[in-house]
Amino acid sequence: MAKLSPEQVYKNLEHLDQADTEHGAAYRRQAIAILSDLHISLEWRQAIASRLGHADHLLAIRTVEGEDSY
Repeated sequence: MAKLSPEQVYKNLEHLDQADTEHGAAYRRQAIAILSDLHISLEWRQAIASRLGHADHLLAIRTVEGEDSY
């Protein structure tokens, strides 16, 4: 996986709720990589953690339909 900038990872997470399963998983892996990289500024890591937490919250309250499952 190519290393992305914190800015790109942050932008990708904005669309996490619209991503298919494969892209959503990739966006989450990117976010985890940024969060675990201590060379990335604390401000960026906090912003990405916040956006990831918000996306997780939206996923938790989303109505499950059709073939969806948890």
